[in-house]
Amino acid sequence: MRLLFIGDVVGSMGRDQLQQYMPKLKQKYQPQLTIVNGENAASGKGITEKIYKQFLEWGADVVTMGNHTFDKKEIFSFIDDAKKMVRPANFPEGTPGKGILYVNVNGIEVAIVNLQGRTFLPPLDDPFRYADHLVEEAKKRTNVIFIDFHAEATSEKLALAWYLDGQISALVGTHTHVQTADQRILDQGTAYITDVGMTGPYDGIIGTERDAVIRRFLTSLPARFEPPKEGRTQLSGVIIDIDEKTGKSKRIDRILINDDHPFFS
Repeated sequence: MRLLFIGDVVGSMGRDQLQQYMPKLKQKYQPQLTIVNGENAASGKGITEKIYKQFLEWGADVVTMGNHTFDKKEIFSFIDDAKKMVRPANFPEGTPGKGILYVNVNGIEVAIVNLQGRTFLPPLDDPFRYADHLVEEAKKRTNVIFIDFHAEATSEKLALAWYLDGQISALVGTHTHVQTADQRILDQGTAYITDVGMTGPYDGIIGTERDAVIRRFLTSLPARFEPPKEGRTQLSGVIIDIDEKTGKSKRIDRILINDDHPFFS
């Protein structure tokens, strides 16, 4: 089984990149499952129902989220009906939405889990303990388990991956918006990368207008962070090949499309 994951789509520029390249990537790599992180898709924070449905129309099978899941009030009106969206499972009990989703791929069930880290982020429930529970639940139905771990600290992401090595097919990091070059298959068959990277503005600062970020560092005064609406763009993702029977990964490769790394069909 081949899985395509596209990292944090940021603002209108990110959406344009996704619309342009997702069909081309699917044609080139022929994935059986395509997952997109959409927690920054609406003006850099949150997602709307229109954007969620656009992602599905453009070819996404599942949309994962993160710490900005509930930044747009509109989400409360549709998240429980969004059958192909997962938000971090370790939000407190009673939070709308779901943290695990099962997708049938050519007769094989795939479990998609979204978790959020706690280091330098709001103190949600323990993602390690939640992972124990969700993996145990998923193992009753499938060996193919994918986790989008939306976290700030490299150590937390890598620790969870080693903790779950051999129990899940893949753990990919999102949130920091800078693609790392440490993709690998861990000892017991779990595919890993610290951060897939972002899809959106290439010349901003992690997807945000440069001037506002620089001004914040120079003055320590509050600043409104918004993604730019024009300029150079990028798309970041990974391709993962998974053994359907064992659930272990065989290969993980990075995808990076920008001016320095053009797309070749």
